[in-house]
Amino acid sequence: MTFGEQTVLLRKQLKMSQDDLAKKVGTSAPIIGRYERNEIKPSIETAKKIADELGVTVDYLIDGTAKMVLDKKLLKRIEDIEALPEEEKEKIYYFIDMAITYNNTKKAYSR
Repeated sequence: MTFGEQTVLLRKQLKMSQDDLAKKVGTSAPIIGRYERNEIKPSIETAKKIADELGVTVDYLIDGTAKMVLDKKLLKRIEDIEALPEEEKEKIYYFIDMAITYNNTKKAYSR
């Protein structure tokens, strides 16, 4: 997906209008529309503001097909986990694995 396609998809998922996004970014709705239609490319600063308002990274907007962390809170948690001692990381991984297994089992039996 292109920058514009990613922007429109995320904006709609957040139930945000072009005007809402434009006001938060400091531009106009027609300019947001032109970004979304890939008629023009935003400056790096504007792309960063758009990404921040949509809760993603600029990288994700540029190449949304890559597996990237969408949620900035999750990204912060991952960074915090990386800074922990190995023993503490293993405890966290255990609980994450347990939660994923539980969720997958729940899905499998709900069908």
